[in-house]
Amino acid sequence: MPVGQQVAARTFSREDRQRYRRKVRACLDVFARMLSEARFNPERRSFGLEIELNLTAEDGDPALVNAAALEAIADPSFQTELGQFNVEINVPPRLLEGGVFSELERDARASLNDAEERARTVGAHMMIIGILPTIGARHLRAEAFSANPRYALLNEQVFAARGEDLEISITGVERLFIHADTIAPEAACTSVQLHQQVEPDAFARYWNAAQAIAGVQVAVAANSPFFCGKELWRETRIALFEQATDTRPEELKVQGVRPRVWFGERWITSIFDLFEENVSYFPALLPVVEDEDPLETLERGDVPRLGEMRLHNGTIYRWNRPIYDVVRDQPHLRVENRVLPAGPTVVDILANAAFYYGLLRTLAEEDRPVWSQMSFLAAEENFHAGARDGIDARLYWPGLGEVPAAELVVRRLLPLARDGLEGWGVSSEDADRLLGIIERRCVLLRNGAAWQSQVFHRLYEDKAMARDEALRQMTRRYREHMHSNQPVHDWPTD
Repeated sequence: MPVGQQVAARTFSREDRQRYRRKVRACLDVFARMLSEARFNPERRSFGLEIELNLTAEDGDPALVNAAALEAIADPSFQTELGQFNVEINVPPRLLEGGVFSELERDARASLNDAEERARTVGAHMMIIGILPTIGARHLRAEAFSANPRYALLNEQVFAARGEDLEISITGVERLFIHADTIAPEAACTSVQLHQQVEPDAFARYWNAAQAIAGVQVAVAANSPFFCGKELWRETRIALFEQATDTRPEELKVQGVRPRVWFGERWITSIFDLFEENVSYFPALLPVVEDEDPLETLERGDVPRLGEMRLHNGTIYRWNRPIYDVVRDQPHLRVENRVLPAGPTVVDILANAAFYYGLLRTLAEEDRPVWSQMSFLAAEENFHAGARDGIDARLYWPGLGEVPAAELVVRRLLPLARDGLEGWGVSSEDADRLLGIIERRCVLLRNGAAWQSQVFHRLYEDKAMARDEALRQMTRRYREHMHSNQPVHDWPTD
């Protein structure tokens, strides 16, 4: 759902749903006309990011105090998230040029350090991590929802559509099988979302390129190996999020109904393809109708908000999501990349971002694009292989076949990312420093997930700690190292 969007209605009638469907289709028609008339802000270098965080108590367990923490932080860039142990920071958009990553690193660290100091006054410590290792089923109940009524309403609508409890079944290093009667397990998943503004004519190229590299991104950046006390996938957040918001009972899965957390099923030729799929494949979860007549707004020369189309898009969780937005009365389009976990440090996050933005530009602008040389299914299989096996994954790449992810990155993709950052006008110092972090991760085969697993096993097996205590102690060590801003490949494991 779009950040901060308020939903006041508590019950929806059949008439509400019919009106909403008609209104979404009207929005789609107006959107098609806007695309044909090129009515969009053309700035391509604008980018932004959102970082979701966990709040932890002194011992490393979740701290369900986000309302108090946000009041203490008193900064509008920090906002509520689904769980009371979550907050999110929205970083204002900037231009991809010069020393922007160094500036962003300095500003993000200053904001987070200030927020950490203030949050401590209510007994909370910030952690940027994909899934908090100490989180358990007892933290993932309806009582853990943040106070904003839209979360309870979304939960009601998901379970009304589903008609039965959620099954969460993940097999990785160990196996987890639990039932959930709310979408609260979704709150365990904390991510970094990267936004890239694009022109309408370039959108399909950038979205296709983002899909093609999603598996590589998640393999290199994996940071979520534990959930509910079990060691599962290297990026368990992917499997958990896919299952925690699934509105389909088993019968609809068998019939081929699409999941709301969705990689997609084809390369596209226009952003319109994605919004049209949204309307064709997915019933409304929150059929809230606004007063705006989008066609009338367009014809009088104003910019339509297309509120129903945007709200509907916000309840379909593509790993690369299309965004239509209006800022200062200027409409624009963005690719929202949602595959990355939060953490381990600010500099690791920015290394992941530099790798993504650089590689995205090069691949999107190639004469013979990568997506013309690989099937969409291969991209999806790469995505799940990267999430399951992390930096040890083997991935398919055109011209190479199946290769180790780390070798693919070092030998083939890092030079392309460097070229892309140069094309954006990013300083060579920033590019070399941040891509050097990705290179060292790959050489050492150590990302956040690998570090967490190694330290946990040392505590649990070598020092014979109880499992829960080993997870707590590993979490506290992670939190200390996170504040150093040393990249995770340099963190000690003993």
